[in-house]
Amino acid sequence: MNGALAKKAAPEFRAAGTDLSERRRSGVSRGPLIDIMSADDTGIGWAANGTATIGAFTTIETIAADGRLAAAYPGLAASAAGLATPQIRHLATLGGNLAQRSRCWYFRNPHIDCLKKSGDGCPARAGNHLYGVAFDLGPCVAPHPSTMAAAVLVYDATIVTDRRDALSIADLLGDGRCGWSDHALQESEMIKSITMPVPRDGERAGYRRAISRSLAEWPLVELCARIVVEDGVFRFARLAAGGIAPVPLRLAAAEAVLTGAVASAATIAKAAQQAASGAKPLPQTGYKLDLLHGLVRDVLERLCG
Repeated sequence: MNGALAKKAAPEFRAAGTDLSERRRSGVSRGPLIDIMSADDTGIGWAANGTATIGAFTTIETIAADGRLAAAYPGLAASAAGLATPQIRHLATLGGNLAQRSRCWYFRNPHIDCLKKSGDGCPARAGNHLYGVAFDLGPCVAPHPSTMAAAVLVYDATIVTDRRDALSIADLLGDGRCGWSDHALQESEMIKSITMPVPRDGERAGYRRAISRSLAEWPLVELCARIVVEDGVFRFARLAAGGIAPVPLRLAAAEAVLTGAVASAATIAKAAQQAASGAKPLPQTGYKLDLLHGLVRDVLERLCG
């Protein structure tokens, strides 16, 4: 029997089960299920200072459709609206999206061992990794699948679990260098909520993704961006990309180009060129850097237009 499947499977949480159901069907997930749903962790609450706390069981559609959330955190709402399909957004939860498992086809095959199934290596590295990472950070070359994780990262939001408070997205997902898991949650630890920061005055934000077909597709590359432009100058810039690394990445070099520079087409073009700083594409994934370059230009031009 496959070594990974021969081991005793750990229990798994099930809320909407939009991804878990597929993994159960294929036989990749075999452990006992713990059904979870709590009214206390559903919905959006607002503090007096204008910050929002979003329960982990809040659906992606609720986040996308909330007008107050879109006004305060447009990048978060746009990311939710661009995720998956209307049917999935109607059921999928924020916590489930943050903690979802890899989309790598080697991981999804129950007859193939890999690092994420307690195997010894990453078969995608020497195999078909067309949809793999362009920033090679560790032994696993599958990009992290969570769109909402990139949005949480770009907003520096904090995450609360039933055991820990004020986690960053890096605390939740790790740095992508271990390769054995898609998140750093402890066994049976459950995400409870995320808390957004105080909105910035004059902020503009947006989200775009590059996909291989027009509908119902996972992103090849995606970008969530926040900027503040005052007197024709970028006073603040945050860019976070998904689909390019084992975790969502802040594009620090591109942010540095923007901050304090004139909000012009030339500045945006220079920032886009720096978006791939530090990239280590695999033999089949160099095209993702072209997509990243294009998304940075597209999103920033739209926000400054």
